[in-house]
Amino acid sequence: MEYHNPVLLKESVDGLNIKEGGVYVDVTFGGGGHSREILKRLGPEGKLYAFDQDKDALENKIEDPRFTLINENFRFVKRFLRFYGVRKVDGILGDFGVSSHQFNEAERGFSTRFDAKLDMRMDQGGSLSAYEVVNEYDEEKLKKMFYDYADLKNAPKLARIIVEERQNAPIESSEQLNELLKPVLFKGKENKILAQIYQAIRIEVNQEIEVLKEFLLQTEELVVKGGRISLISYHSLEDRLVKRYIRSGKFEGEAEKDFFGNISVPFKKLGGLIVPSAEEIKENNRARSAKLRVAVKL
Repeated sequence: MEYHNPVLLKESVDGLNIKEGGVYVDVTFGGGGHSREILKRLGPEGKLYAFDQDKDALENKIEDPRFTLINENFRFVKRFLRFYGVRKVDGILGDFGVSSHQFNEAERGFSTRFDAKLDMRMDQGGSLSAYEVVNEYDEEKLKKMFYDYADLKNAPKLARIIVEERQNAPIESSEQLNELLKPVLFKGKENKILAQIYQAIRIEVNQEIEVLKEFLLQTEELVVKGGRISLISYHSLEDRLVKRYIRSGKFEGEAEKDFFGNISVPFKKLGGLIVPSAEEIKENNRARSAKLRVAVKL
């Protein structure tokens, strides 16, 4: 697909174990690849609701009476499903990566490859962009962001250079940021580290960690007993949250136990970690870091 090539398409939709008359949610619609595959497996009475906060994704809307596309952030999944009279669903699919379209549209500012204004907003109406993060965050906040979201060992140096440079003039474009930071990047790994820097800024701009946590906590109430969640992550922070939530129903610490020592968790993992085949990675290099986890509601 030109807009976005869906990752782990068959595996993630297989994970939902779709019932023909079921109600399903694709919380990351994008180019609609996963949604189209779900619709193929639904019967005439089935329903699919999809979420995407990026207005560009609305152009991929599927004309099907069983399908509803909601132009909202999936952190509000429960609220907007209730607006449509939906309180329980049979399965939820999430593909948490940035779409190929967002990377390839130079003016969106997601990629290190293009010279563009610092933006990186998935919701183009959002108030916080990469420009504000780079030009207004204090040194300590920038340092913490690079540590937490990209595990960059030279985070203090990166933060200091940005703060010093912007005292002369605002840092407005990706090209400016790239040139500014290149002297302190490890030789031979410049592109990889720049990608990590952009990842950290993007996560901050879009509150991706907070959004994922809020979403996961809602799945317990939304998914019916025996229903499934099928979730694709692309970096270790996301995958760790998904793994911990499935294992313990929490993001930190151990699962809660009752008086008798029995563990109470909302979901049970099904199978092991699923990653793309070598063939899929060859066809779609952006699939290389994808990790799929599937769980059933207890």
